[in-house]
Amino acid sequence: MEDSIHNDQDADNAPSDDEALLDPSDAAEIVPDDPDHPMDLDDEDEQADGAEQEIPLQNDSLAYFDLHSDSIFCIANHPVDPTIIATGGGDDTTYVFSADVPSPLLPPSYESNPSTTRSSLEPIAKLQGHTDSVNAVTYTLGKGNYLLTGGLDGQVRVHSATTSTQTYPLLASAQEVPEINFLAPCPHPSYLDTFALGANDGSVWIYTIDSQDKEIHLQVVQAYYLHTESCTAGAWTPDGKLLATVSEDGSFYVWDPFGEAAAAGITSSSSGQAVVGLTAADQRFAIEDGLFSVAVSPTGAFAVVGGAHGMIRIVGLPRLNSSSSTSATQPLKGGGAKNKSGGKKQTSTAVVDAAGSTGSQTGQILASVQIQSESIETLAFSPHHSLLAVGSVDGSIVIFDSAHRFAVRRHIKEAHEGFAVVKVAFGGPNDEKEAWFLTSCGMDGVVR
Repeated sequence: MEDSIHNDQDADNAPSDDEALLDPSDAAEIVPDDPDHPMDLDDEDEQADGAEQEIPLQNDSLAYFDLHSDSIFCIANHPVDPTIIATGGGDDTTYVFSADVPSPLLPPSYESNPSTTRSSLEPIAKLQGHTDSVNAVTYTLGKGNYLLTGGLDGQVRVHSATTSTQTYPLLASAQEVPEINFLAPCPHPSYLDTFALGANDGSVWIYTIDSQDKEIHLQVVQAYYLHTESCTAGAWTPDGKLLATVSEDGSFYVWDPFGEAAAAGITSSSSGQAVVGLTAADQRFAIEDGLFSVAVSPTGAFAVVGGAHGMIRIVGLPRLNSSSSTSATQPLKGGGAKNKSGGKKQTSTAVVDAAGSTGSQTGQILASVQIQSESIETLAFSPHHSLLAVGSVDGSIVIFDSAHRFAVRRHIKEAHEGFAVVKVAFGGPNDEKEAWFLTSCGMDGVVR
């Protein structure tokens, strides 16, 4: 009996078959103790830690030219055939080449097996003769009869660009200044073979080219000496009748090289050289540390000057009627070569006589703007719209609307990621649709 009771209790305490099985959810993995060991660096970590990494770059250019052995400082397109390009650089050399190459259906980055090697374009001409860097190059306007080059050696060299062999033979040269800062071809229809240059001694020179003259092919029309420091930039009015220049001394002058403003009764009451003049002596206009860029509106109604610390000034210009160009029926031949506009350096501020002007805003400061933080290096107007693009050393680009009190339409703060913007330009001088496109170049080596 007693044995049966114990047997019953043991049977009651014995686990059932279901209870004897372990629920999988209750299982746990037992990991034996294992001391830490240093991890081995993989190949990628080794490359990142020691060797330089190679970053692939996308290049959708149609072609390239790389025969310069030093930095390229200037580029110019032929006015009739824009595929003809001239470049000048730190190797004291000017190259001319054609970018007229077949366009692929898709850019190289879209090709399934893009070619990794391409040969440089071949030059049409290699022009030498400068003894220092070529930092200015341009074609004369109209038919582009001549290619002009200016260098840090003070030389201006004129090459004929009309020969069938395209050898660009040297026609003439001159050296009147220590260094040339810019060359500006004149758009006046009567003076298409005329150009201006600005020098580091502050002087401004107007030359005309006459290939028919057997003795002197390059003749001085005018020379001006009101700037007291380097003349940094210049721009013609769209009709080519007036020339605006700026300087590191903070001065701004508008010159009348062909006498058309004087013929219209617009004269300076001071020196007789400039029809508009503003200097740093005028506190309303003054920009500390100088002016570096200038552009004239497509209507010719005003000029925009850019200087240090992102400062911009807008100045009204005289408006000349077509009837005032009666004295400009024939190109001038060295009118300023004898006297060079008096031949004396003058530092007085030329004050425009507004009574003789066709507009009451001539010589007036219409606006002062400061959006960017560093020097204004480049200015460009849209040829068909009221937009003004401004590039700064701080790497930003600002788009202003000149028709609406210079309202800011867009501020591209990281246009070139902190690198100086050296050039801005709107497209489409002959195409209104393309005029909405803006191209910029920066010291980061990028074209956008």
